[in-house]
Amino acid sequence: MQRMAGWVLRRLGWRYHMPPPPEGSYVLIGAPHTSNWDFFIGILALWALGIRARWLGKKELFRPPLGWFLRFLGGIPVDRSKRSNLVDQVAEILKREKLAILITPEGTRGKAPYWRTGFYYMALKAGVPIALGYADFRRKEVGIGGYLYPTGDLRRDFAEIRAFYQDKVGLRPEKQGPIRIREEAGELSA
Repeated sequence: MQRMAGWVLRRLGWRYHMPPPPEGSYVLIGAPHTSNWDFFIGILALWALGIRARWLGKKELFRPPLGWFLRFLGGIPVDRSKRSNLVDQVAEILKREKLAILITPEGTRGKAPYWRTGFYYMALKAGVPIALGYADFRRKEVGIGGYLYPTGDLRRDFAEIRAFYQDKVGLRPEKQGPIRIREEAGELSA
């Protein structure tokens, strides 16, 4: 599967790479997220890189007839209508099991006003790094650009995240929102 996925990516004109992964678990950011094609390129890249990642998706995606297939691909349905302690639950799983969990912090394929920070707090609470995963459609490059160990200083750490993603372009750049956290979005509107 790994060789075949790499072959397909190369045939499509994509390059992929990843620095050696950390030991143990990590949270994998998937950004930018502007199209359904992100999913297909991302799954191929995960397979090509030998990463068996789990990913969170809204529960509506997991209805028949595709639900079983999305679970097979590593999907975990999440009910976004309910307030829950999802961050704590995922952090506990990351502590217990060796796995990568993929999160799209934009949370939508539309132009989100800010990035959700659940991925950051999952990594911080579990004591694991954040992998800076990306799919840059302009360069046709996909992979992991490095690893960030969260310090607890969200603003400082997010400045590093923003610097990394600043030049990454999604398939639909017009749907790419700003790379900022909610607090920064609030400061701009005040």
